[in-house]
Amino acid sequence: MPSPRPHVGPPAAGSVVEDADLARVDWWGAELDGVTFTRCRFDDADLTELVTRRCAFDACVLTGVRMSGARHHGSAFLSCRFDRARLLDVTWDGCKLTGSQFPGAQLRPMATTDSDWSWTSLRGVDLSGLALAGQRFREADLTGADLRECDLTGADLDRARLQAAQLRGADVRGASTDAVDWRGLDLTGVRLDLGQAVQVARAHGALVD
Repeated sequence: MPSPRPHVGPPAAGSVVEDADLARVDWWGAELDGVTFTRCRFDDADLTELVTRRCAFDACVLTGVRMSGARHHGSAFLSCRFDRARLLDVTWDGCKLTGSQFPGAQLRPMATTDSDWSWTSLRGVDLSGLALAGQRFREADLTGADLRECDLTGADLDRARLQAAQLRGADVRGASTDAVDWRGLDLTGVRLDLGQAVQVARAHGALVD
């Protein structure tokens, strides 16, 4: 068993924290306002019901972090690692998660509004049944992700990687799907708009006039 860390309280509003080892901190229910964390480690930290407002986590490691019930408003998690993180029932409101990786993370249920998941790695992650309408997944790696019954209407999926993703019953009408490779995808029950249907037909060699 790892030894407990001495108590480290959450930083004051507007603080800048760099290269800090914050493994196993207990910030249950803490509120962070305008704090910037750069290259910090939060391994196995308890951030349950954490509230952040306009905070930035840049190149941070959050392996095994417990963040269930957290609410993030206008915060950024840029090029962070969420290995095996418990992110159940998290609210992402106007957040940027660009370039972050989520191997083995638990992400559902969650609520995400007006958030940017571009260039994230969500390989094999279970996102089934989530409301992801209008979210940005540009060039995201969704290889093997479970997207069954997802609402992806109006989402930005340009150049997203969807190989082996499960899409049965998903609604992608109105989503931007430029350069998506439709070949090999099981589209049973997937709701497409007319433009996407043409893309699918052309991907399978049809000549559409």
